[in-house]
Amino acid sequence: MSSDNLISVQVQVVLIDDDPHLRKALSQTLDLAGLQVLSLEDARELAAQLPPDWPGVVVSDIRMPGLDGLELLRQLQARDAELPVLLITGHGDIQLAVQAMRAGAYDFLEKPFPSEALLDSVRRALALRQLVLDNRSLRLALADRQQLSSRLLGHSQAMQRLREQIGALAGTQADVLILGETGAGKEVVARALHDLSSRRSGPFVAINAGALAESVVESELFGHEPGAFTGAQKRRIGKFEFANGGTLFLDEIESMSLDVQVKLLRLLQERVVERLGGNQSIPLDIRIIAATKEDLRIAADQGRFRADLYYRLNVAPLRIPPLRERNEDIFLLFQHFAEAAAQRHGLATRSLLPEQRALLLRHGWPGNVRELQNTAERFALGLGLGLEQADGEPAGAPAGSGSLGEQVEGFERMLIAAELARPHGSLRSVAQALGLPRKTLHDKLRKHGLSFTDAGGSPPEETE
Repeated sequence: MSSDNLISVQVQVVLIDDDPHLRKALSQTLDLAGLQVLSLEDARELAAQLPPDWPGVVVSDIRMPGLDGLELLRQLQARDAELPVLLITGHGDIQLAVQAMRAGAYDFLEKPFPSEALLDSVRRALALRQLVLDNRSLRLALADRQQLSSRLLGHSQAMQRLREQIGALAGTQADVLILGETGAGKEVVARALHDLSSRRSGPFVAINAGALAESVVESELFGHEPGAFTGAQKRRIGKFEFANGGTLFLDEIESMSLDVQVKLLRLLQERVVERLGGNQSIPLDIRIIAATKEDLRIAADQGRFRADLYYRLNVAPLRIPPLRERNEDIFLLFQHFAEAAAQRHGLATRSLLPEQRALLLRHGWPGNVRELQNTAERFALGLGLGLEQADGEPAGAPAGSGSLGEQVEGFERMLIAAELARPHGSLRSVAQALGLPRKTLHDKLRKHGLSFTDAGGSPPEETE
């Protein structure tokens, strides 16, 4: 069996037997039952041929030249311990069949056996295999959600929506445009998209276009051949080519010159790259994640950004909300960063004073999460917050506009969310900390769309 003939995921049954007559008869039986069958004379290399999470079963004779059924079972189990393997035995092989069952074979059939016995065993094995793969998929999805929640902290509706969008896009091959202010976490989102995708085993290459000098940006991105320009003595592999098979994150894409934008548009459309000074078109298997802190539509209207590139990139946009739009996440993030900093520096964890908590809520956070992280580290080092209160504004006044009632509700939601972010073993202790009856707290949680588990706790111990 050639290693080039990879088994298709459409194949449901791989049948292996060195007896051509029996192999043909069994293949016809399975085929007439509507099953996709691949029949083989030789079991060697089969384990290496199976794709990950192949949704089928293997039916094999025990006694075969080259590689017998027991050795095949061992190889297949080393690759996937839950892959169903059905063994066909002669009368004298019953002892071997029992040994195989103890080693993990799904079933064995003693020759001669009726066609229905084979079909019944194969169908049950296929149903079991599908159940195993469904459970794997659910476990992976749960792990992905937990990974997203640990990377992108926040129980605000904006962050919940962002995590949902990332989860929906991560498994696709779509290029993504991330929109977010400085310090909002654009690279964190890009890495999450890569790590939750089928490209996770490939490279993740991050490059900040705004940090590259105009004279080297094309060489950095596209690479060059020797002699392409003065000083180009060796071939250089560009970032796009280096990211082949993985993901390239291109930050501050708005800073690219119009000439480089033309080349990027061609790369996105044709998935090929040409090194500077070269004529060879190199095919790419790559996902592009671009990020910008500007409104590219406005930049296109002003002639600073190509409109065709904007529309090509804007197929799957992701907007990261600035921190000032999700004040209810501030204490959760601050606590996380402060505890991490204290642990890193070998210091005791400090507690915020009421006036410091109010100042955190009032601050506008122009530097977003990055500024909050720096503030938390400064606090963990015992240097205070380092935030200045705006003149004439009372500490803790709720930020934003709206009627008095709307601002009061917003402030109430922030205070409850902040308490949820603190360690609590039960919803009862949250109510006690806020000085509220449990029934009142339940009502307010429903009103504001919050829950005890949103903050990472276990389900509440008591219900009303």
